[in-house]
Amino acid sequence: MAKAAGDAETMSVEGAAQMFAAGVDAVTQRGKAGIGSKTMMDVLIPVASRFVELADSKAAPETVLDALPLTAEEGMLATRDMLATKGRASFLGERARGHIDPGARSSQLMIGAVCARLAQDRE
Repeated sequence: MAKAAGDAETMSVEGAAQMFAAGVDAVTQRGKAGIGSKTMMDVLIPVASRFVELADSKAAPETVLDALPLTAEEGMLATRDMLATKGRASFLGERARGHIDPGARSSQLMIGAVCARLAQDRE
């Protein structure tokens, strides 16, 4: 993420999106988990994609801060009916169905909290 950040003094929405996406890509490569694996990646990958999409379209910061928590929540809720293929939950097999992945939930909470704080700071 630091390599993609560039100059932190003049961070733009586009720069923040690229930095976040680079971090998510690095975690994806290291953990070899993707969408549908019932992990935090079910939140982080869609949020990174949406963030880059909004930044590329020159969306206002307020729009970005409103959209990302919604995308995170959608990804988190999608884990409820998945079968875990990675991590500790994979040992549960069918018993994992019907439960939200804890990593997805914590990622969703963090994204929501960061966006809420940044929105508050903009007021």
